[in-house]
Amino acid sequence: MTTSPERPPRRMPGWAKAVGALVVVLAVLFAGIRLAVLPGIKDLFGTETHDRSGPALLKSIQDLSRYDAASGNFQVVVDLEKDAKYLPDAIRGTRTLYVGAGTVDAYVDLGGIGDKDVRVDDDRTSATLRLPHARLGKPALDPDHSYAVSKQRGLLDRLGDLFSDNPNSERAVQQLAVRHIAEAARGSGLTSRAETNTTGMLEGLLKSLGFQEVHITYGT
Repeated sequence: MTTSPERPPRRMPGWAKAVGALVVVLAVLFAGIRLAVLPGIKDLFGTETHDRSGPALLKSIQDLSRYDAASGNFQVVVDLEKDAKYLPDAIRGTRTLYVGAGTVDAYVDLGGIGDKDVRVDDDRTSATLRLPHARLGKPALDPDHSYAVSKQRGLLDRLGDLFSDNPNSERAVQQLAVRHIAEAARGSGLTSRAETNTTGMLEGLLKSLGFQEVHITYGT
């Protein structure tokens, strides 16, 4: 009695494997949607945020001798466009619209005042002070009120973003916003306001100590 040879197992064709994988993906997506709409179930698969940052380290201490007498709030809309030579913007190039908000402080440095800058009469009823002119501090960009409105990128730039993680992608517009805020602060009259406020503060302080006349000037 002869036996027929066993047939080899039939292999699943490639298109069948692809269809099967697609069905599995759709089933997972459908299950995720069902879990999202069912109350209480989605919490089982929710994400949690853990702050594992290390403690802040004190790098240095500086003694401040300046009086911050005025502060200005500024906002600027930055429109930064970068083009590539010989390529259309749809292929290579970026354009970012960014709203930058920040503050600039104006201060009077009281640390450099010497004996020759302060004169008091013999009766200690009149005082004359000569102070340096007010200066502007560095602009401080407010991250809570600064944001990118839109960002247009060419095809090559989009492909580059897929394969790279650039946390400083908005650094250029942020630096430009700080520069424009500094320019606006220089023309805002903030230093004049700071000198006026400093004069009022010192007059009130010295008169509370018994001085009847207080004269304050500004200059080098």
